[in-house]
Amino acid sequence: MRRGVRLGVDLGDSRIGVARSDPSGLVATPVETVPRGAGDVARLRVLVTEEDAVEVVLGLPRSLSGREGPAAAKARRFATELAAALDPVPVRLCDERFSTVSAEAVLRAQGRKGQKRRAVVDQAAAVVILQNALETERSTGAAPGETVAVPEHGGHDETQHGAEAQMGETNR
Repeated sequence: MRRGVRLGVDLGDSRIGVARSDPSGLVATPVETVPRGAGDVARLRVLVTEEDAVEVVLGLPRSLSGREGPAAAKARRFATELAAALDPVPVRLCDERFSTVSAEAVLRAQGRKGQKRRAVVDQAAAVVILQNALETERSTGAAPGETVAVPEHGGHDETQHGAEAQMGETNR
């Protein structure tokens, strides 16, 4: 098992759930929910730095048959943008089938209802995604999922992400 903190990310249309692992890669725990939109990539970049993360695991939504639809295409586009912003920290895409369903079940079992459950379900889904990736790596000895290639222009575009970074600072 590789050592180092990893961040798990559950990408939604409105919110992004974030989880982290311990340095030994045994347990995933919730971190925060990031609002989707301007400043989201900048906030994730700050979290990677704060947590000293060695890798980011982003959930890839697939259908039950394993096919990829519009949601997976959105996740792939976001993953490419995130990989460029985080370079050289790698971003990996891992199958997230049932992550939100599992997270909802856990939260229901804990007695969380309605608004309280919705407020943390994205973080809980990120925990499920990351925990599955950690367990896959532990059982196979190989890094889970697929590494997202950094676009050829390399790095992130300061002009594009500069405004996001400023927004991320003001939204703290």
